Amino acid sequence: MTVPEINVTDMPAGAFLLDVRENDEWAAGHAPDATHIPLGELQARVDELPSGPVYVVCRVGGRSAHAAAWLNHIGREAVNIGGGMQSWEMAGRPLVSETGRPPFVA
Repeated sequence: MTVPEINVTDMPAGAFLLDVRENDEWAAGHAPDATHIPLGELQARVDELPSGPVYVVCRVGGRSAHAAAWLNHIGREAVNIGGGMQSWEMAGRPLVSETGRPPFVA
C-alpha cells in the first residue's frame, strides 16, 4: 500500500497534526498545535482523532508512515509528513519544549 506523503512546507494551514513519537521525543520539541499519541497507543486511542484528514509526523518519517498506512487501512484519511520533525525543524517551523530547555528534535 502506498502512503500519501507531503513535504512539511506543503502542509495545509489549520490541518490536524498527529505526532506519534515517544514521550521523551515529544517533550524535547514538538509543533505547538500537534496532538500527541505515541505510535504504540494509536490503535487504542484512534477515536480521539477527527473524522477528516490527519497529517502524521514522527522524528524522520518511518513511524508516521506506518501510522498513516494503518489509519488509511481502517478507512481514515491520513498523510505522512516526509522527513518528520527533523524536516519541520530545518524548515524553521515553530517548536515548543516541555523540558524547560530550548526545543530541539533529537
